[in-house]
Amino acid sequence: MGKFFRMNIRSKIIMGYVFIIICLGIAILIVSGRVSALQKEVDFVSTHDLEAHDLINAIQKNMVDMETGMRGFVITGDTQYLEPYDTANKTWLDNYNQLLQLVSYNAAQKESLEQIKPTIQSWIRTGGDKVIQLKKENNQAAVEEYFKQNSGKKLMDQLRTQFDTFLKAEKQLTTARAEQLAQSNNNLRIVLFTLLGIISIFAIVVALILSNSITNTIKQVTRMIRYITSSEGNLASRIELTSHDEIRELAEATNDMLEGLEKENWIQTNIAEVATLYQGISDIGSLSRTFISKLAPMLESVYGVVYLRENVGDEARYVKIAGYAASGQDPSAAAFRLGEGLVGQCALDQRIFLIDNLPENHVKLTSGLGASAPRSLLVAPILVDGQTEAVIELASLHPFQAQHLTLVDSLQEKFGSAITNVRGRMEVERLLSESQMLTEELQAQSEELQTQSEELQMQQEQLRMTNEFLEEQNHFSEQKALELKKAKDELEEYSQKLETSSQYKSDFLANMSHELRTPLNSIMILSQMLAENSGDLQMSEIVEYSRVVNAAGKDLLALIDDILDLSKVEAGKIEIMTDDFNVTEMPQLMKLMFAPVAEKKGLDFDVILEPNVPNVILTDGQRLQQILKNLLSNAFKFTEKGSVTMKIALADPVRVKELLHRDPEEKVLAISITDTGIGIPIDKQQVIFEAFRQVDGTTNRQYGGTGLGLSICREFTRLLGGSIVVKSELHKGSTFTLYVPNASEAEPETPGNGRHQGEIAATFEERPIVSTQPVAQTTAEAPPMELIVSEVQIIHSDAQLFHGKRVLLVDDDARNVFALVTALETKGVTVDVADHGKDALEMLGAHADYDLILMDIMMPVMDGYEAMQAIRGDLNLRDLPIIALTAKAMKSEKEKCLEAGASDYITKPLNMDQLFSLMRVWLTKQVKKH
Repeated sequence: MGKFFRMNIRSKIIMGYVFIIICLGIAILIVSGRVSALQKEVDFVSTHDLEAHDLINAIQKNMVDMETGMRGFVITGDTQYLEPYDTANKTWLDNYNQLLQLVSYNAAQKESLEQIKPTIQSWIRTGGDKVIQLKKENNQAAVEEYFKQNSGKKLMDQLRTQFDTFLKAEKQLTTARAEQLAQSNNNLRIVLFTLLGIISIFAIVVALILSNSITNTIKQVTRMIRYITSSEGNLASRIELTSHDEIRELAEATNDMLEGLEKENWIQTNIAEVATLYQGISDIGSLSRTFISKLAPMLESVYGVVYLRENVGDEARYVKIAGYAASGQDPSAAAFRLGEGLVGQCALDQRIFLIDNLPENHVKLTSGLGASAPRSLLVAPILVDGQTEAVIELASLHPFQAQHLTLVDSLQEKFGSAITNVRGRMEVERLLSESQMLTEELQAQSEELQTQSEELQMQQEQLRMTNEFLEEQNHFSEQKALELKKAKDELEEYSQKLETSSQYKSDFLANMSHELRTPLNSIMILSQMLAENSGDLQMSEIVEYSRVVNAAGKDLLALIDDILDLSKVEAGKIEIMTDDFNVTEMPQLMKLMFAPVAEKKGLDFDVILEPNVPNVILTDGQRLQQILKNLLSNAFKFTEKGSVTMKIALADPVRVKELLHRDPEEKVLAISITDTGIGIPIDKQQVIFEAFRQVDGTTNRQYGGTGLGLSICREFTRLLGGSIVVKSELHKGSTFTLYVPNASEAEPETPGNGRHQGEIAATFEERPIVSTQPVAQTTAEAPPMELIVSEVQIIHSDAQLFHGKRVLLVDDDARNVFALVTALETKGVTVDVADHGKDALEMLGAHADYDLILMDIMMPVMDGYEAMQAIRGDLNLRDLPIIALTAKAMKSEKEKCLEAGASDYITKPLNMDQLFSLMRVWLTKQVKKH
């Protein structure tokens, strides 16, 4: 039984099931044997008795057939009646023998059956065969005599009696066997229930034994766990079991858990105990001594030292401040530098050092009875915010345990925080001491102020009375304050709007500076060349120069006109001259103006005039044409392929009421201009008509323009009493629709009238933002010695210096390019032109043998700043001179260009003498380098 309880739970359960299966197998064998015996009895009854009855009936039938056949033959003389007789006569004996064999086990039945055979044979001999023979011999008298004697009938009656007796006995035997079979069934049922009861009892007994062997050990473990986890439980207690099953493994795992909990509890208890020591300590030395005196016994250490960080200049040192069992002749060092010794290395690495098997002469523990040598050394850093504030060193006669290291690691941050707090308190005390000294000084001043205070008391009484009056005014002041706050909020909001508007205007003025300087630059250069012409220029060149100057002057005049128009509109000084305007002339007029533009760009241009449009309307024809010119100019500017269509029709009455708030029956022109250009982003459709606003103010935009066109159109439309509506889809085109009412039906426009609100989209006139602030000349002027050189010498040196030099000109303005290329080629310079910075990088990447680069700043695709940075950085052309040409005249522009990589800087409009002077300086430097 002892071996049974040493088995594991699985084996016990399997053994119980095996025992039950064996009992079931035995019961099944017993029941199977009884069922087999019962089945044999059933088989005997179903085969033997039925076959016996069948054979008796067969013999009786044979006798009836013989008697019937014999009588039929005797009566008819027909031999066919003898066939049943002959057949029965042949088969009755076989049936008899089979029946005799079946009843041979029963002597009485065998004897009864043996008495039947002579009777059958006697009837056949004396009745059957004899009568048939007599009939065949036609001895009718003998036949009749036979029947008169009834000897055959007597034998047949005797035979029937014998058959009935035999059959009755056979039925009695069958009944007895059936009753015996029923009794056997009852016995089988009793045996089956008996076995089931016995097996159930054994199974219950086995289950009780197995369950007790399992639950008793589980209850023992449970009781122990509850005891340990209860308030009075001891974590040092352990579960002890004698079983060798899984419960023992559970107990061992529980013991391991208790061991871990005991260590964790020891660590947490000691941490809490050490933490309580810090309270009330305000001296760093006392804190260190208390800490090491408490920690060393906990870790079973016999020696301990605390080193505290002190900053000596820029160097950090760790100085001994407290010790445990280290008084008297202390062998420990007084201080360590960072990285010096094991203490300094621990502070540097910020990790714990554990050393076992110390040598005998490392350190000695002395007592009254002698001296001992510690065997293990522990050095640990105290960290605060990633900095080593202190290092502790402990020595023990025994190896340090894992729980000791865990305790030290857990106390690092807490002891470090305590050091920081104590140092903070010490600093506070120092400051408090200084504050007390200052307080004493202030006390003397306070006595002086006391006298003044007495005088002030008299004034306070007067002030009290005044305050009462002021309190009455306080409520009124609060109301005023609320009103002032509201006004202040409104002023701040207005200030923000004003600041934004100011910024837009500044950006606009800077942009306009570039637009004005660009045509002015080409005018000045070409006009200077024409003025200095000594007969070298051909007439065709003079005509071309004059044409460029004239075109630049017209552009400059158009810019000035736009600025003046916008200024007049904003000032309310522009006048609207209403007169009859012939609408039917408008298609031809617009065709004449813009057909060449459409042909040059390869665009389709159509002007559609609806038949129901009135021939004449009353309006300012000049302003109306100016609006249409601006809208058509924008359409052609932003359309690269496709078509531009202008349609003149009567406005929809619903739109008239919605946009102009006028009678829908009034006749209002709706002039729409549709293009298939780049379209307008939705997020830009609220600002394009604002004054001094541009969609893009950067210096590398793709499309030029001042951004004034749509602002002027909006103002002119408002003065005409109309509205502009725009619908656009990005990359699919735009439709600007101008609604112009008849001036005779329009209400007079006053400066205070609001602007009609339509669906306004952003203009795409984009030009660089420039500044018009004057700056000092930043171009490099020629040295004083060059000023006295004769013109002949300069020309001679230029011929040598400039001739054959290759210059890369990077500028997107065709007028500037023409002027500069012409001027430089007169000096014998070979000039290559790039339209923008990206084009210049590709040309420099293919051919880097240029002597100098003239770089415009504001260009599309890539501006001058990015291009110069790429030349210096990506292409690594650090010695190639680059002169920046810019129309931006802001103060910081020169520094910005030089930081981007420019060698020098000159502003537009260019002074060619200054440009040539700069080129001489940098080309001369290039010659000297080579």
